[in-house]
Amino acid sequence: MKSNIVSSAEPAVFHCVRLHRGEDLLGSIKELCREKNIKSGAVVSAVGCISRGRIRDASGITIRDIDEDCEIVSLMGTVSAKRCHLHISLSKEDLSTIGGHLCEGCIINTTCELVISELQDIEIDVEDDPETGYDELIFRNV
Repeated sequence: MKSNIVSSAEPAVFHCVRLHRGEDLLGSIKELCREKNIKSGAVVSAVGCISRGRIRDASGITIRDIDEDCEIVSLMGTVSAKRCHLHISLSKEDLSTIGGHLCEGCIINTTCELVISELQDIEIDVEDDPETGYDELIFRNV
């Protein structure tokens, strides 16, 4: 296995926030991570709805705009003050589902109840990966 594996012996701290109409979902998560100086965390729960969405598809290039009300049915990924990598699934009015990489521009409609778990002795950093050609995140103990 090429992956680096780190473990946390410390209990996690949970940050809970309610986002309001008009707030940008990803922008709000990034702001919370900066304000709380979160070095490593994960989204535990996100329940709410958006009035407009922006997600990137699996090509890694194409960003799709969703100009309709959608329920957030899943949001998962890693977060830190340095970088957030999140995937979202949205349910449309006809109950069809669309999902992809969360981009800025997902605007909260009525509310979003967000819970982030902060790991106490792990840090997320980024490192160039010549195999993928991207700056990929890495985990390390601090």
